[in-house]
Amino acid sequence: MASTRLRVCTLAAVLMLVVAAACTALVATGTICITSTSRLPNRYSGEVVLAAPSDPAPDADADGVSDNDDILASALAYVQTRPRYKSAYYICGYPDDQFGVCTDVLAFACRDAGYDLQLLVAADIASRPDAYAISVPDAAIDFRRTPNLKVFLDAHAQILTTDLEKAGEWRGGDIVLYDGHIGIVSDRRNAQGTPYLIHHSGPFQLRYEEDCLESYGRIVGHYRLDPSCLTMLT
Repeated sequence: MASTRLRVCTLAAVLMLVVAAACTALVATGTICITSTSRLPNRYSGEVVLAAPSDPAPDADADGVSDNDDILASALAYVQTRPRYKSAYYICGYPDDQFGVCTDVLAFACRDAGYDLQLLVAADIASRPDAYAISVPDAAIDFRRTPNLKVFLDAHAQILTTDLEKAGEWRGGDIVLYDGHIGIVSDRRNAQGTPYLIHHSGPFQLRYEEDCLESYGRIVGHYRLDPSCLTMLT
């Protein structure tokens, strides 16, 4: 009897491991998305005095909504589609199959605010090839690579503080760049007043909006888009 119970327990344990491995594989390949679109509540009870924006606030697509508000709303709308994480090449540039990576959160958010990063980065590479470490430019993928985005943003966006102690200089819709990762600053904050991060870092991410702006990694750039970059397209 004891040996029978041992065999049953062993078989059950093996089955559980097989099921767990299968589920892990399904999540890892993007077949199943476990990332939640639910937003974190604003936990900061104090008042953050935001640094005054330029007057008038930039509005690249002239829709009556400032660029930062547009980018924030568009980023939130994009993650509501629950993109599954997968790094792949798309001949059209923008993913069209409900998959994506961190740079796609930014790309879709900026495009809907009037900044087509695919066109802008390609134009900048064409005009300043020495600034980019690219042997053969490819407009379908160049704008989806964080090193290229850093070169572009350093040259064509407002460069802001990377000091999270300066809470008033972090505004919802700002762009934050880490080593190998990028995301959008949320308009909601944790109890200490640090904004949340809206991003897509991998298939096992539990939420698209997370309290990890400070903890994700070393921040190498904090930016706000400048509509003057649009002159490259004219």
